[in-house]
Amino acid sequence: MSIIVNLDVMLAIRKMSLTELSEKVGITMANLSILKKGKAKAIRFSTLELICQTLDCQPGDILAFRNN
Repeated sequence: MSIIVNLDVMLAIRKMSLTELSEKVGITMANLSILKKGKAKAIRFSTLELICQTLDCQPGDILAFRNN
């Protein structure tokens, strides 16, 4: 079982760079990069909410579950 992070897909759809998202959300590039690469162990709901507001999307657009 694994959680897939589709942040890069949403950034591409919204034509937004990771740098721009970082500035708008107030999260460091390093932390967003960890999340984007799927290396994050957790994400706060408040962080997910800010990302979703900024990208105008739903949490399910960013996170997906894959049953191996």
